[in-house]
Amino acid sequence: MAAAMAAAAEPAEEEAEALGLFTGIGLSEAKARETLRNAALSAQLRRAVLQARGALGSGLDKATGALLYNAAARLRDPGRLAFLVAYIGRGDIRSDLQLGAALQYLRSHPLDPLDAADFEQACGVGVRVSPEQIEEAVEAVISRHREELLAERYRFNMGLLMGEARSRLQWADGKSIKNEVDLQVLHLLGPKTEADLEKKPKATKARPVQEEKQKAPAVENGEGLCHPARSCPSPPVPGARPQEQPGLWSGSSQCLGSSLCPIRQRCCCTFCPLRVKSEVSAAQWAGGGGGGGTGSALSLFAGEVGTETKSLLEQLRGEALKFHKPGENYKTEGYVVTPNTMALLKQHLAVTGGQVRTRFPPEPNGILHIGHAKAINFNFGYAKANGGVCFLRYDDTNPEKEEEKYFTAIREMVEWLGYQPYAVTHASDYFDQLYAWALELIRRGQAYVCHQKVEEIKGHNPPPSPWRDRPVEESLLLFEDMRKGKFGEGEATLRMKLVMEDGKMDPVAYRVKFTPHHRTGDKWCIYPTYDYTHCLCDSIEHITHSLCTKEFQARRSSYFWLCNALDVYCPVQWEYGRLNLLYTVVSKRKIIRLVETGAVRDWDDPRLFTLTALRRRGFPPEAINNFCARVGVTVAQATMEPHLLEACVREVLNEQAPRAMAVLEPLKVTITNFPAPETIDVLVPNFPADESRGFHKVPFQPTVYIEETDFREELDKGYKRLAPGQPVGLRHAGYVIAVQNVIKNASGRVMELEVTCTKSDAAEKPKAFIHWVSEPLTCEVRLYERLFLHKNPEDPAEVPGGFLSDLNPDSLRVVDNALADRSVLAAQPFAKFQFERLGYFSVDPDSTEGKLVFNRTVTLKEDPGKA
Repeated sequence: MAAAMAAAAEPAEEEAEALGLFTGIGLSEAKARETLRNAALSAQLRRAVLQARGALGSGLDKATGALLYNAAARLRDPGRLAFLVAYIGRGDIRSDLQLGAALQYLRSHPLDPLDAADFEQACGVGVRVSPEQIEEAVEAVISRHREELLAERYRFNMGLLMGEARSRLQWADGKSIKNEVDLQVLHLLGPKTEADLEKKPKATKARPVQEEKQKAPAVENGEGLCHPARSCPSPPVPGARPQEQPGLWSGSSQCLGSSLCPIRQRCCCTFCPLRVKSEVSAAQWAGGGGGGGTGSALSLFAGEVGTETKSLLEQLRGEALKFHKPGENYKTEGYVVTPNTMALLKQHLAVTGGQVRTRFPPEPNGILHIGHAKAINFNFGYAKANGGVCFLRYDDTNPEKEEEKYFTAIREMVEWLGYQPYAVTHASDYFDQLYAWALELIRRGQAYVCHQKVEEIKGHNPPPSPWRDRPVEESLLLFEDMRKGKFGEGEATLRMKLVMEDGKMDPVAYRVKFTPHHRTGDKWCIYPTYDYTHCLCDSIEHITHSLCTKEFQARRSSYFWLCNALDVYCPVQWEYGRLNLLYTVVSKRKIIRLVETGAVRDWDDPRLFTLTALRRRGFPPEAINNFCARVGVTVAQATMEPHLLEACVREVLNEQAPRAMAVLEPLKVTITNFPAPETIDVLVPNFPADESRGFHKVPFQPTVYIEETDFREELDKGYKRLAPGQPVGLRHAGYVIAVQNVIKNASGRVMELEVTCTKSDAAEKPKAFIHWVSEPLTCEVRLYERLFLHKNPEDPAEVPGGFLSDLNPDSLRVVDNALADRSVLAAQPFAKFQFERLGYFSVDPDSTEGKLVFNRTVTLKEDPGKA
């Protein structure tokens, strides 16, 4: 009993001792207890404090304590903690600026022994900046800005002075520089006057101009949109790299929420997985986010918000993303360095020549959707922006769900978006090598054959495998039996010995599947999993940057672990946020259900947001790429409104789609005084805003057709189109028509109008001009609306009956006998037009020689119900 009580008391005593150590360096008790909950951090900090006390005694001041805390929290190689603490204990590293430089040096030099002299020079050890040097530097800066200071006085940006002085004296104490700036400014300007204390008038905002632009007519122009502005909740530390920002996600394998800022006493982790979900509203897209300012999307890992729209290539080029350079993988936060790492990186550089290599690795079991467009742009775009290459690699490790049509469609979509793969590869290309490596993994004691059922190992807390410690020779024999088909499906798997970030233990590397493979036939009855295949295929292809969406962050540990366990080249995995759209579903399983129930025709139904569907609807690839650029390369998940994508479509089609005229609901109009004995050919500009881009001919005859909605029998206030007593102009024809007679059928419906025409230059200017057709083509027009009624059709809280119960009954309206002018007669599938005053339309592949079919891509910006 006494022994048990004593054993129970030991952890409490250790906790009390650690609590005393941590509060003794200046942490609050709450902060100290929070630190204790992170076992790894508290162990590092305890070692650091005990070592420093050995050098300085028990009385550590708060400044030293803060340095020790930051060193323990930010240093990723525990083996070098003693080396770093020794410099802090001797007072050689005395500021956070020096500590940041030290951490960067250690990260950039992963191999021992370290060159102490080089390290000390990089960290400013031994550099002493005298008060006289600070005074001279500040005096020079103030002299440079003297005229502006005298003009603006205390409204001048004093931070500019401090920044310039700091750049002259890299290791100077920031507080000393500030004091000197304050002193010299006071000497130059004297004390503040009442005028200095008045609030600075606010600068005129640019938003009214934007709003004015948005109100401009949009028949010829697409919506001019800004892009999401996001503000960083934790401003970066001046002079520190993003990896060293106390609150910025820096590519580590887990959230830095445990590394709490010692000053703010709370997590500063901007991209903590618990905080990354974001929904970008229309107001943010138009510049209303982050305090009302406009700016570019938050650059991935940069921790900064830009001030203007950047193209995707600009966002991805060079240092914009703070990615490692090829061959410098070891400089990445969280990268595991082994004794063989540098030799493997040297071999890697010999193969690639220092070229950036990325890959886009889709599973060929479905059609790509709008979210994949971001992945394609990011992977291919990053390689293109940095002079590299990108592989298209099919992850064809699940033969049950793979079909040739998916392989073909995926490549078509990649090329449609404007990218050419450096090489098209398949995971199955490497099945022999992957199998050989699996045998080697077993020989090294890092994998074993397991007989637990799938349902037993599901979830995050499955029971440990009773076969985890079985002899290597036994696992080798059993794995060979798996390959020979001696086990049924689900009777045996090969599992790797590791624990992943999400707590999942021993992920499966191989499983039995008696399904012929579309490329290898019956050669294999065991197939590798994603966790096993992905990193090794990246290694084989010498990928430099393995870019994937945020949900794969939990697999990063297995990625590094497996490459290092086999002593092969290890690329770096970087994660970015998914792109989602409201009012849609993109899950393969759900789209199949939509097809099976007849809600949509197929994967390319224009109401879906698969890339084949968007192409069929008429979305130009440039618009999709522009949309991805405006969303920005962010680590946070972006959930966007569909109309933001449509705005990008209008912007591109406004420049690309030639104008034509079409009538959806025709009303016959007979011109009783037609001015010519035969047809008049009217020249219509393809692009009215730029007539140099050509014209097409439209026949003008005594019989024309207008929209039913462009005529009213009763003249209402504010109505500007055709009515008895109110003439209108015919676009491009040069004539104004006036109603003389209204012809109705027996039920009183207007069937025809008889009108007279007058040359425009001889008539009073009409209030409106309407479109028309004459000697038209009969065509089918399909008008699309949102497929779902609610923003989140998959959310049970929003749609309790499930996504199939949320279908919009008016998502498709087919106009069988629309009329279009003859200029579109030779149009081929996917050709695009702006039907004046109606919207943008694309020729559907269902078109026949006798009848064209048009899909409405998007409406014009103007309100369709506008009078």
